[in-house]
Amino acid sequence: MGHEEHRRAGDRPVRVFVVTASDTRGEAEDVSGAWLKRALAEAGHALAGYRVVPDEPDRIRAALAEAAAAGAEAVIVNGGTGLSGRDRTYEAVAGLLEKRIDGFGELFRMLSFQEIGSAAMLSRAVAGAWQGRAVFSVPGSTAAVRLAWERLIAPELGHVVFELSRHAPGAGGHGG
Repeated sequence: MGHEEHRRAGDRPVRVFVVTASDTRGEAEDVSGAWLKRALAEAGHALAGYRVVPDEPDRIRAALAEAAAAGAEAVIVNGGTGLSGRDRTYEAVAGLLEKRIDGFGELFRMLSFQEIGSAAMLSRAVAGAWQGRAVFSVPGSTAAVRLAWERLIAPELGHVVFELSRHAPGAGGHGG
C-alpha cells in the first residue's frame, strides 16, 4: 500500500485531546488552545478533551493520562517547548514517547525558519507515539500552533493514527 493509499485509509475523524502547558495562561487567555479546538472542529475531528495545565512534567503527564482515559487517538500539546528554565514540556513529552517522529520537529523548525528566521532553532517541537496514540508537542504561540496544524498535523493526522492502529499488537499489520 503506497503513501496515498495509506493517507486515504486514514481519512476519517480522529478523537483529539488538546493540552495547553502554560504558567501564565488559563482557559480564558488560551488563544492558541481555542484556535486549535476550532481548527479540529472545522476539519471534522472530535475533541476528546481539553486541559490547561502548568508547565510541570507531572501535570503534563497527568493530562496525557487523562487523554488516554478519554479515548483520544491523538494529543496535541502546545506550550513549554522553549529553552527557559520553566520550559519543561519537551522533557515531559519526549520522555514518554515510545517511537519518535523525528521528521515532525525537523520540518516544523524548517517551516518556522521560513517565517521567523534563525530563532526557529530554539523550538523543541517533538512528536511520536505513546500508548498507541499520536502525540504532537508544539510551541504555544498561536502562529506556531497554526503552522504546525495547517502544514504538518492536519494533512497527516488520519494517516498517522491509521498507521498506529494498523501496527498495534494484535492488529495483524506488517512493517511499513
